[in-house]
This record gives sequence, structure tokens and C-alpha cells, in this order.
Amino acid sequence: MTVDLRTAAEAWLSEDPDPDTRAELRQLLEAGDTAELADRFAGTLEFGTAGLRGAVGAGPNRMNRVVVIRAAAGLCAYLKGKGLTNGPVLIGYDARHKSDVFARDTAAVVRGAGLDAVLLDRPTPTPVIAFGIRHLKAVAGVVVTASHNPPQDNGYKVYLGDGSQIVPPADAEIAAAIAGVGPLDSVPRGKDWQTTGDDLLNAYLDRIAELVPVDAPRDLSVAYTPLHGVGRLLVEGAVARAGFAVPAVVASQADPDPDFPTVSFPNPEEPGAIDAALELARSMNADIAVANDPDADRCAVAIPDASAEAGWRMLRGDELGALLGEFLLSARPDGVAACSIVSSSLLGKIAASYGVRYVETLTGFKWIGRVPDLVFGYEEALGYCVDPAAVKDKDGISTLVRVLQLAARAKSEGRTLQDLLDDLAVKYGLHATDQLSARVEDLSLIKTAMDRLRATAPASLGAYTVERIDDLGQGSESLPPTDGLRYTLSDGARVVVRPSGTEPKLKCYLEVVVPVTTDVAAARTQAAVALAGIKADLATAAGI
Repeated sequence: MTVDLRTAAEAWLSEDPDPDTRAELRQLLEAGDTAELADRFAGTLEFGTAGLRGAVGAGPNRMNRVVVIRAAAGLCAYLKGKGLTNGPVLIGYDARHKSDVFARDTAAVVRGAGLDAVLLDRPTPTPVIAFGIRHLKAVAGVVVTASHNPPQDNGYKVYLGDGSQIVPPADAEIAAAIAGVGPLDSVPRGKDWQTTGDDLLNAYLDRIAELVPVDAPRDLSVAYTPLHGVGRLLVEGAVARAGFAVPAVVASQADPDPDFPTVSFPNPEEPGAIDAALELARSMNADIAVANDPDADRCAVAIPDASAEAGWRMLRGDELGALLGEFLLSARPDGVAACSIVSSSLLGKIAASYGVRYVETLTGFKWIGRVPDLVFGYEEALGYCVDPAAVKDKDGISTLVRVLQLAARAKSEGRTLQDLLDDLAVKYGLHATDQLSARVEDLSLIKTAMDRLRATAPASLGAYTVERIDDLGQGSESLPPTDGLRYTLSDGARVVVRPSGTEPKLKCYLEVVVPVTTDVAAARTQAAVALAGIKADLATAAGI
């Protein structure tokens, strides 16, 4: 172990206020675990548009109280420097390890900086904070959450006073302010913050209840899982206030548990994550099954499907996005529909059919949520914004209620969500999407794959000719630069390749469009073959 590494670790020990991480670091020093110490002190967690996210532990390259206190101090310095002081900072947190501690540290720093702080009095879904920022006229919001990351992680998500997540240059300016924070004992901290709970939660639930008309059908049998997260109580409240029967809940996943013991990854997109909900749905002959991720900003839906293994299948994010888009845009709202560039092109066709303006954004609700005059937005990763006037971010709870409204209406007409998907295929053509993802231990492998694709562009992918390649790193009139490649293929197909912004993954998003006359099943078979061909060639081209 180098002298510099030991000195850095001992300096950290001297200012760390957390006995847990101090003990952890002492143990590493006593064991002489140079590799682990080097990783923890190799740099600092990077503050970006997603805030902070990383494993909980000691050291500047982990999530801990030192890092959080410095982040809060930097945020306060940024707010004061911009004159954003005429309102509170709203602070929420999920039920992950240390979330409540990090939230209280943030409140203390905000008060020490002379700003007002309002702290949620219980673990709360992320959309409540996005709602509460504008409801309480806050100047900023902080949510301590790692969303659907593995149990060892936590994170720090920042919103500004418009209720949207931060985008450049605010992220770099806050990061610079964090870097300018001095020793931890120089950061003033207060104790006299305010708390909020039932008042804010009731306002949020009342808003959701208003989404469903009084005369809307409500007969529906539903199975639900919050995946060990914080969504259940608010989902039950929102569903009841909207007039639906409270869903049956997966008992083993009903209560918050930071270790997520029944799933490998607490992400509804991951294979097996909602198996328990599907089992419950089968046992009760439910009409649909629904799930939230742990901080309840995402919503997943599964439906009966006789052709699927075990008789149920989860809808792809694009399928639910199209269903909600057709449902909401058919009312011809005066506004804009939006989705990310990695989501299906179908939403644009739906919007055009109803005379609704449409835009594409970069990936992430930090971009979708701030589209002017937004009436509906979604991204394929199970994120949906169905009431942007109230929540300018993805909201798994209001989305769940909208899904129940749509499914109940279909049921009252003797139809299912699958029938509605078939209708969309006939009306607009079958837009089938898939994803090729590679999770890596070594982040350099992602750069290697992107470099390889840039250096050797494929002329074809599967049965499709590559007609155009856009390097998204160059930016355009409509999109800021981002690391990614977009391939426009023949016959309306497309591929987008990008590194994940929150996980060590390379993600490839595939779409094909198959015309449909009456035989939707044949079109689905054709699309599956076409997607498989693209996926195989893309994996070879990227070396993954």
C-alpha cells in the first residue's frame, strides 16, 4: 500500500461522521486490502444529470455521508449563487440502506446554508417529490434513491424549481460547486428543518384521482407488486381514490426491504423480477398484473397470453407507451407528445393521426419532462408521464391508475389490452422492438465497442440495408450531443446504440415495422425473425 493511499484513507477517517463506514475503512486498512482501497480512493463519484449513484461504502468513490454532505453543500452554493433562495428545498428518500440518514444530512446542510428545508417524514416514491416541488413552490428537490439498482447502491437525484431533473449546464455547475466545498467541519449544519407527510401525499393522491372520470368503467381484477419498494401504500391509496378495487399484492414483496431478497435485480425489466406477480395473477385469474420499481417512478404491466410461457407476458415498454399514447392522444389535446430517441417511432405516427405535435428527445426524463406544452411522454424503459401538468417526470403511480382505467374500459367492451395492441398494428403497422444489452465489469469494454462500431460501420443488419448512420456525439439542431449511434435501416427499421447512463451496460435498441392487413400473428412472427437477425449481426459488429 502506498503512503499516499494510506494518507488519503486516514484523512477520510478523520472527518467521516458515520461509525459504520469508519469501521469498514479501518478494517480495510488493517487487512491491507490495497486493491479495494485503491478503487475507493481512485477518484470521486461523478455528479451528473442523474446526480450521484454508486455503492454505499467508505471513500470518495462510494455513496456515504461525507459525499452526501459535500453534494448538499455544493447544491446550496449553486442555488445561492443563482439567487434561487425564495422557497424551500424539498427532500425525499426511499427505503434503501442509509437513505434516511443521507436525507437528514441534506436537510441539515440546507438549513446550515440559510435556506429553508422541507423533509418528507417517511420513505416516499420519487414522483411525490417531483409533484411536491411545484406544489410547495420549492426552489429545488432532492431524492435519495438508486431507483432499480442493485441493493448495495444508493443515489442522490436533484431537481430544480420547475420540477424537472437537471440538465447541462446545471450539472457541471453543481459539480464545480461541490468540488469547491472545503473540509467537512467547515460545512455549517442546522437542525430546524420542516417536515411534511400526509398533507403532501394527500394532495398528490387527490390529483391522481381526478384523472379518472366519474362515469368510467372500473371493473377489473389486478395483481400488484412494489418489488420490496416504497410504492404499495400510495398505489393502494391512489387506486382506491380513483374508484377501483385495491389490487391483490404479492405478500413476499409488499413491504420495503433494502436487500430486495426475492429478486436478483429489483428492476421490472429484468428476467424473473415480476415472476411472483405473474404467479399471483394466474392464481386469482386476474385481468392484468402491474408492478412498480422500488422508488415507484416506473410501471410495468403484464397480460394473459396463451402463447407465452406460463400463459402471461410482460408488455414491452414501447407497447405500453403506444397503448397510453393512443388512449390519451385520441382526445386530441392541445400540446406535445414526446418520447426518447431509443423508444418506438410509433408514438410519432399516433400523434400525427390525431393532429398532436410530436418531438423526440435524448434518453431520459430530464429531457422528456421539460418539453414545452407536454401532454404525454414516455421512454421504453418503463417510464411514463401521463399528467405532466402535475409531475414533469416519469410517475409509476399515476401511470398505473391510467393503465387500470384503460384496461377496465376495454374489459367493459369485451376486449383486452392485447386486442388494443392488435388494433394499433392494423392501424399503423406492427412496430416491434427489442433490446440487446451487454452488462460489463470493465467499463472500458463499452468504449471499445462504441469505437469499433464507429471505425467499422456495418452495411447491413439482418435483412435490412443500413441507409444512414448518425453519430449522436455530434449533436444536431434538435438534439444536444450524446454518446450514441443511430442506424436508419430500410423499410422503416432502426437501431440505436448507447452506453447506459445509470448502469455498466451497453444498450442497443432495435425496431422493425411490418405492414399488417388482418393477420397480426403472422406479422409478429415475421418481426421476431427480423429482430433476431438484426440482433445477431449487431452483436458481431459491436463485439459483444
